[in-house]
Amino acid sequence: MRLKTMAALVLGAALIAGSAPAMAQSASTPSFFSFFPRPSNFGNGPVKGTSSIRRQTVAYNGPYKPGTIVVNTAERRLYLVQDNGTALKYGIGVGRDGFRWGGIKTITRKAEWPGWTPPPQMLQRRPDLPRYMPGGIDNPLGARALYLGSSLYRIHGSNEPETIGQAVSSGCFRMTNDDVTDLYDRVRVGTTVVVLN
Repeated sequence: MRLKTMAALVLGAALIAGSAPAMAQSASTPSFFSFFPRPSNFGNGPVKGTSSIRRQTVAYNGPYKPGTIVVNTAERRLYLVQDNGTALKYGIGVGRDGFRWGGIKTITRKAEWPGWTPPPQMLQRRPDLPRYMPGGIDNPLGARALYLGSSLYRIHGSNEPETIGQAVSSGCFRMTNDDVTDLYDRVRVGTTVVVLN
């Protein structure tokens, strides 16, 4: 009995020590996460919040051919038209007032964990922003980016999944990292993107 009590105390102490904040370790001390990524780094973004908008398959009988991406800015949804009378429907974050736009673009580039260089127009509004941020879990472009023509706009992931469904960007379309990775794997460079404003 005494041995079981002692084992339970040792196990409890180990569990408490394992749950201590990461900042309690010195930067030079190797930890479990030096060798394996943190659970939040598996493509879903940090656990700052979540989006209640889930990806789903819906009926589609619109005018756009299969493979087309249709962005409905007012609805704050993105549709990938399928070839069987359906579309995949994703939640997105859109441009805030004064930054929404419409038109037809083409995906000209795809990138995984892209770096971010704020454009000059954004730096004028926000001189506090970094001039460049390498790709990674804290980067505002998230896990994937689909570049739209020669414009400044992208469909990209986000390190703020709680903003999906809101009008918060400077004209880009945000998705959860999970959703943008799914979309990225389904489309190719040359895909048509129709933005309805």
